[in-house]
Amino acid sequence: MRIVIADDAVLLREGLVRLLTERGHDVVAAVGDGDALVAAVEAHRPDVSIVDVRMPPSHTDEGLRAAVEARRLVPRTPILVLSQYVEVSYADDLLATGAGIGYLLKDRVAAIGEFLDALERVSRGGTVLDPEVIGQLFARRRRDDPLRNLTPREREVLALMAEGQSNTAIARTLVVTDGAVEKHVRNIFTKLDLPPDTEQHRRVRAVLTYLRT
Repeated sequence: MRIVIADDAVLLREGLVRLLTERGHDVVAAVGDGDALVAAVEAHRPDVSIVDVRMPPSHTDEGLRAAVEARRLVPRTPILVLSQYVEVSYADDLLATGAGIGYLLKDRVAAIGEFLDALERVSRGGTVLDPEVIGQLFARRRRDDPLRNLTPREREVLALMAEGQSNTAIARTLVVTDGAVEKHVRNIFTKLDLPPDTEQHRRVRAVLTYLRT
């Protein structure tokens, strides 16, 4: 495989270069910052890139942001992210770019064989995610989901509202009374924090919230 490595820790970067070279891979670039990663991916179109999350200048999430940019400029370029911590801020954006993405915590890569297997799967378009990454992303989505407090029945009502059905039509579809539907609709407005307004305006805002999620 042709590989790009982006990590500002020289010892780790050179260690990865040596490991991968000894295994018969071609490291076409080994860089230490996000801008250099993006340039290397554009120039070399590697089979896979290994990217550290925290790189200069702020050592926060530059690597993730650079990975997102690399995928924008070179769609579907495979990227395996390695990190000491789960950086949720751009992880969602990176995963949203499609297949060929891996995100592993460094302390999870306990064996060279496991690491090389993950690298191979990502290069073939697979997705490899550390269990802790999955857990934190799921937790964040639940916190950010404006529909999380709706009951299953209220979600059904909102879905039918999104189809443009009136309360009467919704009641007929769900085989309940008009009054029951009106109660569900009021609960939806309250749980979505939609202040008193015209009924139609609040319905539109509720539907927009549903469609965005």
